[in-house]
Amino acid sequence: MFNEKTIEEVKSANRKASSDATSTAFYNNPRIRGLFYQVALVAGLLYFFVTVIGNTLDNMEATGIKTGFAFLDAAAGYDVLMSLISFESTDTYARIFVVGFLNTILVSVIGIFFATLFGFIFGVAYFSHNWLIRKLAVVYVEIFRNIPLLLQVFFWYFAVLSSLPSARQSLSLGEAVFLNVRGLYFPKLVGGDLAWVVWTVLALAIGGVFYLRRWAKKRQEITGEQFPVLKASLALIIFAPLMAAALTGFPFTVDYPALKGFNYFGGVTVIPELMALSIALSVYTGAFIAEAVRAGIQSIPRGQTEAARSLGLRENKIMSLIIVPQAMRVIVPLLNSEYQSLVKNSTLAAAIGYPDLFNVFVGTALNQTGQAIETIFMTIIVYFVVNMVISFLMNRFNSAVSLVSR
Repeated sequence: MFNEKTIEEVKSANRKASSDATSTAFYNNPRIRGLFYQVALVAGLLYFFVTVIGNTLDNMEATGIKTGFAFLDAAAGYDVLMSLISFESTDTYARIFVVGFLNTILVSVIGIFFATLFGFIFGVAYFSHNWLIRKLAVVYVEIFRNIPLLLQVFFWYFAVLSSLPSARQSLSLGEAVFLNVRGLYFPKLVGGDLAWVVWTVLALAIGGVFYLRRWAKKRQEITGEQFPVLKASLALIIFAPLMAAALTGFPFTVDYPALKGFNYFGGVTVIPELMALSIALSVYTGAFIAEAVRAGIQSIPRGQTEAARSLGLRENKIMSLIIVPQAMRVIVPLLNSEYQSLVKNSTLAAAIGYPDLFNVFVGTALNQTGQAIETIFMTIIVYFVVNMVISFLMNRFNSAVSLVSR
């Protein structure tokens, strides 16, 4: 046992050690030293960028090159192949920036949707008991992920879509949908005065689907009973707008595409450049997503499947209710990377003339104005922000599907 003298010696030694730690020079304190290094690094980077930008502006001024964003108010003087908003050659560069941005978002959304669809279908098909389906999944992944994306874009555009018949010999589905070398044409709904009521009901129905899913999940946790969410969701999205349309007297007319001269006019037109780029991005990225899905499923212990089979669950229920939900914690981080890569790969649109942001702004606008720094800077910011938004949303989704440890 320690006597009182020994205890006092220990306390004295502790006080001395504490006093020594307190009196240590500030430059030997790890926290202060780490903070100093961070501040020095940030200051160095700021000095570097300020110096580079200052020298660049001075050199541009010396050579007579204009700087600034005033060019955005000038007339562009050229047309674009496709625009989601009204655009004429007399509109400004600022408007063509918006046109290119919307076209980029359009092809990115289409690509992400179909790439995810292809990826999950072929990723799950890896584990099919059918030999043919399993081998088709392997062939799909091995072929499309090992061919450069640019070559795939060229294949779909020059080898497939460019070989379609002319407008007068179009492939048709009834008298409503037409496919030819100039693009895909299908009918368009034109809303009347009360069309907003139907669109509002549709938006509410979509919101109701999310609420229904959350309610069904809580109900299953409490009672253990499943609710037919898919059937109820489809019924809500389909029948609610139909009832609203019936009550408002169907405030829509259908604008059908019609052949006039050597081309179709009216309806909705999907240009071949958009089709080729969307197909290539979807198929290429879908192959990588399929590998991510396969890796996620294989990360689940085999005992989970065997236990579910012992309870008499069907294979589709085992996959949808047990395996895939647990595999999502592995799949989602990989999806985040693939989605961001798809958005960046959409800049290959310039190879076939699709009017995305990179093509119409960094390409044509830069050549006409000579404002290289401004146009490139604005384009970089757009792609950076879009990818940060994707990262934020996927991180939130990843937090929602991650396993909770108790």
